[in-house]
Amino acid sequence: MRRDVMLVYRYKDDPYDRIWEPYWDDRWTQLSSGLSNDGLNLNSFKPPAVVMETAATPKNATDSLDFQWEDDYTDNNETQHQYYFYLYFAELRKLGANQTSSFNITLNDSPWARMELVYGITYTRCNLNPWFGHKNYHISLFRTESSSLPPIINALEIYLVKDFSSQLETQKDDVDAVTNMKRTYKVDSRNWEGDPCAPIAYKWQGVDCTSYDGFLRITSLNLSSSGLTGHIAADISKLTMLKSLDLSDNELSGTIPSFLAQLQSLEYLNLANNNLTGSVSNELLQKQSDGLLSLSVGQNPNLCASTSCISQSNDTRKKENNAVIAVVTSIAGILLLLVIIAAVIIFRQRKQYAAARNSILGKPRSSIKGSELESKQRQYSFNEVVKMTNNFDRILGRGGFGTVYHGFIEDIQVAVKMLSLSSVHGYQQFVAEVKLLMRVHHRNLTSLVGYCNEETNIGLIYEYMANGNLDEHLSGKNNRGTSLNWEDRLQIALDAAQGLEYLHNGCKPPIIHIDVKCTNILLNENFHAKLADFGLSKCFVTDGDTHVSTIVAGTPGYLDPEYTTSNRLTEKSDVYSFGVVLLRIITGQAVIIVREDMIHHISQRVNSMVAEGDITKVVDSRLQGDFDSNSAWRAVEIAMASVSTISMERPYMSDIVKELKECLAAELAREHNSCDLQNKDLFGQVSLNLISTDITPLAR
Repeated sequence: MRRDVMLVYRYKDDPYDRIWEPYWDDRWTQLSSGLSNDGLNLNSFKPPAVVMETAATPKNATDSLDFQWEDDYTDNNETQHQYYFYLYFAELRKLGANQTSSFNITLNDSPWARMELVYGITYTRCNLNPWFGHKNYHISLFRTESSSLPPIINALEIYLVKDFSSQLETQKDDVDAVTNMKRTYKVDSRNWEGDPCAPIAYKWQGVDCTSYDGFLRITSLNLSSSGLTGHIAADISKLTMLKSLDLSDNELSGTIPSFLAQLQSLEYLNLANNNLTGSVSNELLQKQSDGLLSLSVGQNPNLCASTSCISQSNDTRKKENNAVIAVVTSIAGILLLLVIIAAVIIFRQRKQYAAARNSILGKPRSSIKGSELESKQRQYSFNEVVKMTNNFDRILGRGGFGTVYHGFIEDIQVAVKMLSLSSVHGYQQFVAEVKLLMRVHHRNLTSLVGYCNEETNIGLIYEYMANGNLDEHLSGKNNRGTSLNWEDRLQIALDAAQGLEYLHNGCKPPIIHIDVKCTNILLNENFHAKLADFGLSKCFVTDGDTHVSTIVAGTPGYLDPEYTTSNRLTEKSDVYSFGVVLLRIITGQAVIIVREDMIHHISQRVNSMVAEGDITKVVDSRLQGDFDSNSAWRAVEIAMASVSTISMERPYMSDIVKELKECLAAELAREHNSCDLQNKDLFGQVSLNLISTDITPLAR
C-alpha cells in the first residue's frame, strides 16, 4: 500500500490492545511480506500479523537502522527516568542457499545483542533491566560482516516507567465491595480494572476517593445510566465512607434496602428512574427532612416516597393482627404449657453443658464480642456454614484452634476454620487472629472472607489456597515435592518476605508474626504465597517501641535464639524465622535432624556445605542443577545472614525483599534470553507508559 495511507491497528488485531501506528524515515526501503497471516510463526508476545507483514531496511545496504529520542522528562530534582523497549523482527526476504540475515544491536553505541533471522519466524528482543541515566537515547542495528542482507525491523515499542509504589492503595473492603458489584452487575463498559482509586489518573470511571487512615476510601460512586438490573447490591453497605451514591436511570427492582440509611457518611442518594417498589424508609425520609441527605427517588412508578405510605402500611398490619388475635388466644393456653416444659428442659441441658465446658476450660467463655468482630466482613449463620462445607465433609487441616474445612460460597472456594471448645490457647489465638486480620490487608497475607459467631459455634472463613502449604511441597507430602523449580522457590520466598515486610513497616505500630514457618506459608492456584496463622502475633504498643516482652511462643527450629533466652521479641525475631524458611526452600531439607542423640539444625548443616564452595551440594538435589548459580549463592548469603545468632547482624525485611528481587531477576534472565511479558511484575508496582508510538516502520 502507499506510504501516505496511515492506518492504526489495535484490538481485535492485537489481543493485548496495544496501539500500533506507522512510522517512516526517508532513508528506509519498505518491505512487504507475501506470507499470509498463518504463514508467520508469531511468538508469545503476539504482535499482530498485519504489523509483522511489513518491515523496513536501509536503502544503502551498508547503513544502519537508527531510532533515537531525547529524555525531555529529565529533571535534576527527580529520580532518573527508566525505559524499557521491545524490538520485533520477522525476516520477510526469502534467503538463498548461501544467504544469511544477521545484524548487531547497539544501545548508545554500546554492543547489546546479535540477531540472526530465519524466514517467516518472529523474534522479540527487549531489555530485562531498565535503561536510564542518559539525556539522549539511540538504538542502532548494524549489518554483520557475514550477513548477505542489511538489517530489518518490523516494529518497536518504547516505554517509560511510572512508579506508583509510593502511592496509597484502596482499602481492601472497598475494593472487595466494588469488585463484587462489578461481577453482580456485569459492569463491562467501564475501565474497572486494577485498584479502584490508584493511581489517580487511572481510577475507575464513576469512582471518587479520599485518603483516610493510610488508605484510599471510596467516597462517591456514580453508576447512573449503566444498564443495572436486579436488586440494589448489598455490597454497597461495605462502602462505609460513601458520601454520594447515584444509581439513577437504570432498571433496578425490589425495595430500597435498609442499609442505605445506615451509611453514616451518605449525603447524596439518587435512585430516580428505576423500577423500585415498596416505600422509602422512615430513616431516609427523616435524614432528608433534617437536611442531612439529598434524596431523589422520582420516576419509580411503584414506589411510595412519603410518610403516609408507612402509616397506611402500619394500619393494614394492625387490622391483620387483630384478625388473628382471637385464633391465637384460643390455643395460647396449650402453647404456654408446652413452652414452659420446653424451657425447663433446655435450661437444664444448657446448665449441664456449661458445667462440663467449664470443667474442661477452667473458666467460662462466651462467643467473640461484637467489638472484636466488626461488621466489615459478612457474618454467616452456623446453618450457612454447615451448608457451605457440605456438613464439614472435607478436612483441610488441624491445629490448636480446631479444624479447617473446605467449603464453597456460591461457586467460590473457601477455607472454614472452626474453633474447638476444648482449647484455651486455641481460643486466645483465634481472637488474636480476628483482631489482626480486621486491621491488615496485603496481597501476601491470607484474607478474611467472613465469620460465624453463633453461641458455641465460632468460625472464621478465609480465601481458599488451592496448593496447600509450602511444607507439603518441600517435604514431598501429597506427592507435591518435585513441583517447585528454582524460579518458583524464589518467587514464594519473595512473596512471604513481602508479607512480613508489610507487617513490620506497613503497619503502625509494627506487628511481629512470631510463628513464621513453612506450614504457615500457603500457596494459591498460581503458586503465589501468602502468610497465614496470626494467632501468636504481637503488636508493638507504640510505633517507637523496639521490642515486646512476652513469654516464648513459636515453633522449635524456627525460634530466634535471642528471643528464647531474653523473652524480648523484635522484628529481627521474624527475620531469623524467615531465614530458616529460606534455607528450607533452598535445600529442601528438614529444619532439625536428630543423629546419634545430637540435634543438627539446618543452619549448621548449610554452613558446613557452604565451606566446601560447591553450590550444587547446598541447593536441593531434586532441581538437578537447573538454576542460576549466582542467584543461588546470593540466596544462601541472605539466608545465612538472617539466621545469625546475633540479631543486630541480621538484615531487615526490606533489605531481604530487595535482595530476593535481584535473585529472581538473575534466574529469569537465565531462563529467558529473550523477554517474557509476564516478567514485568518482577520490577515491583510500576506501570509502563508508552512515550514513543508503537512503530510499524512501513506505512500501510
